[in-house]
Amino acid sequence: MKGLKILLSIVLVVVVGMSFFLFPQKKHELKATSRKDSTNGTWPADKPAYVAKEQNPFVEASLKEFESFIKMAMANGQAPGAALAVVRDTSIIFLKGYGLRDTQQPDSVNTRTVFRLGSVSKSVTASLASILVNEKIIHWDDPVVKYIPEFKLKSASATQSLTLRHVLSHTIGLPYHAFTGMIEEHTPFDTLVHHLQDLDLIGKPGELYSYQNVGFSLIGKVMERATGKKLEDLFTEKLFLPLHMSDASASFEKIMVNGNVARPHFFMKPRSISSAYYSVVPAGGLNASIQDMALWLKAMMGSRPDVLPRDRVNELFEPQVRAVARNLNFWQWKRVRKSFYALGWRIITFNDDTVAYHGGYVNNYRCEVAIDQKRKIGIALLVNSPGMVADQGIPHFLKIYDRYLDSINQWKPRRPL
Repeated sequence: MKGLKILLSIVLVVVVGMSFFLFPQKKHELKATSRKDSTNGTWPADKPAYVAKEQNPFVEASLKEFESFIKMAMANGQAPGAALAVVRDTSIIFLKGYGLRDTQQPDSVNTRTVFRLGSVSKSVTASLASILVNEKIIHWDDPVVKYIPEFKLKSASATQSLTLRHVLSHTIGLPYHAFTGMIEEHTPFDTLVHHLQDLDLIGKPGELYSYQNVGFSLIGKVMERATGKKLEDLFTEKLFLPLHMSDASASFEKIMVNGNVARPHFFMKPRSISSAYYSVVPAGGLNASIQDMALWLKAMMGSRPDVLPRDRVNELFEPQVRAVARNLNFWQWKRVRKSFYALGWRIITFNDDTVAYHGGYVNNYRCEVAIDQKRKIGIALLVNSPGMVADQGIPHFLKIYDRYLDSINQWKPRRPL
């Protein structure tokens, strides 16, 4: 009897042990999650973006060299946390977080950590507008008063001739940064728009570049009027959901309830997340993780023509007006020939190349994005502090990549034996 009990015990142990191999336990499974949104849509399964294994060793070498720059700068106290994405052709080839979300907490930045985008919101907003253009809901040369009949500038002729193209290219004719200070004082957007009619114009619409936050954000009200939907819902329905940008949002409330957010810092000293600029979401009120930015860049570079057709994207990159490039660090890479503003993007031209670029700074968050269409390379960099990581990041990456470019282009994969 005793021998039978021992035999049964052995059999039971073997059966239980085999079950772990043959029938994996549910508690060890990584379950994807989904969420509902006010659009009544369901978010796709919450899973990591696919990062392609880069086969070209010279591309890998350039990425490692740039990563060393990021790590060195952060080790020298230039930023507590950062996140980097690189897209080559239509594949994400690099996606990684660095450092801390908060210097007072041990939590690390990962690829799903949310940052504020600042003025890079303008580039993402232009993408949303291009989707509505593609659907023939709005058109670049539609007058603003077609959608906002009550809108007024000081000049009646300027009011009537102002188009969506002028709004997205900062050529409204308003003084530089009109009412931006009042945004930081939380003045309601409709109040700011109403008082635009009190400002003397510096030129006719389409003539002069003059950077705007209030003026640019008119595009949000236009899109709401054209569709009958809230702007936040439009972002979700038309852009975030289709591209699987699961962490992206367009409100202060959404970033405040997210459990994986990088806290803003002034260098290494933490600050609070501010509600400033959420009244002008199209100009500076979007939130996103580096995974979101990678998926958006990938779509902008041609991977999702069903969402962002190539013709529409090319329209966003078409120069509209001469505009000085504010990031002078590009000169450390090569001589800038001319710079322009397109539709939500800066276009920087060199003797042998053109780069679409935008930077953002809000509430001590920094965001930098660039696409080099000729070299088919795109980069996004999120940082939770001002400093050299964001200031020099993109020009330094392009400088490194350019140095490896001949080897990258000449490399051929070995044929299997």
